[in-house]
Amino acid sequence: MKRPVSPFIALRFPDFRSMWIGLFISAIGSQMQIVGVTWHVYELTHSAFSLGFIGLSRFVPLLLVSPFGGLIADAFDRKKIIIINQLVMSVSAFLLFVATFTNLVSPLFIYFILAINSVCSSIDIPARHALTPHLLPRKYFMNAISLNSLMWQASIVIGPAIAGFAIAYLGVGSLYLVNSLSYLAVVVSVLLIRFTPELEGKSSTISLSALKEGFVFVFKHPLISSSMIIDFFATFFSSATTLLPIFAKDILNVGPQGLGLLYAASSVGAIFAGLLFSSFPHVRHQGKILIVSVFIYGITTIFFGLSRLFIFSFVFLALSGATDMISTVIRNTLRQLNTPDRLRGRMTSINSIFYNGGPQLGEVEAGVVAGFFGAPVSVVIGGIGTIIVTALIAFFVPKLRKYHGDEVII
Repeated sequence: MKRPVSPFIALRFPDFRSMWIGLFISAIGSQMQIVGVTWHVYELTHSAFSLGFIGLSRFVPLLLVSPFGGLIADAFDRKKIIIINQLVMSVSAFLLFVATFTNLVSPLFIYFILAINSVCSSIDIPARHALTPHLLPRKYFMNAISLNSLMWQASIVIGPAIAGFAIAYLGVGSLYLVNSLSYLAVVVSVLLIRFTPELEGKSSTISLSALKEGFVFVFKHPLISSSMIIDFFATFFSSATTLLPIFAKDILNVGPQGLGLLYAASSVGAIFAGLLFSSFPHVRHQGKILIVSVFIYGITTIFFGLSRLFIFSFVFLALSGATDMISTVIRNTLRQLNTPDRLRGRMTSINSIFYNGGPQLGEVEAGVVAGFFGAPVSVVIGGIGTIIVTALIAFFVPKLRKYHGDEVII
């Protein structure tokens, strides 16, 4: 590593700063709505089973639409794509507010709104990620990724904290209204971006051959595909979030207050790691750091499963969040900088399937194993699985292990 610089150096570039601020505001609103719909559905149904449909209504559209979202991002003006999708999501959140305010809301309507948002996100995210490398010089891109991850983790802490008070004093509908307005911050930030890149080899057609080209590129380059695979299996095996209520109530005996702290622990660790890592925009031996961080992620997951003291459990979750932040920054930087601009949207959409599929399916796996053997065993097995998969990838994909960060693989 070279000498530290300001962890916020990427914010010196106006276009990136504008986008970052808009996304931060929107991310807080989105986290508030996530808390709102979870509380709202349970209030309407008093059924834990109904809560499961929240994740399902978000994941299925994402899985089906993501590949085509990447195609759209690679074929058309990315700034316009972002603006249109943000406006649609703003309207959908406002409709949810109106339905709640008029007492016409139902669980099915909430699922429908979430599905619409998921479709929009499947198109919006590839466009945003593909646009980001054009907003600042290449050498500061890792710092930009760190700040984006830091912003997301901060929103996970801030959004739910505000949401709890808002539900108590203003009602759940207020969360939907705030989220609706927060999307407009992204619209304004995109309109303020002065630079509009022209895509090399841009095609205005959406075709199966173009879709195939994206998949061929990803799996033709083992460095990119292995970074996606390690992401998927690490989150699949070590997805302990869904089991936190069991640990809080039955194992650590800390009640709902402790549960809230456990939920925040990984984000707290991620924020500290993000601030530290963003101070080093020129990091060498990125492949080794990536592999070691995922190893430690698996180890801290095991220790969390074995812990019976709250303070240790909090620390282990914070460490897992910190190591996950480091590996996330390296993986995202690696993929974005080593993908041709005309394929960035498709690469990002393919990665979304791995990135979102791992934790979503991992929650199912964790629940099934916990049902048979208990939550601690489920978490420990998950940590062991993460370590094994990481070791296999490190052995069979030496390019990942030897990747420094300054070489171009395409």
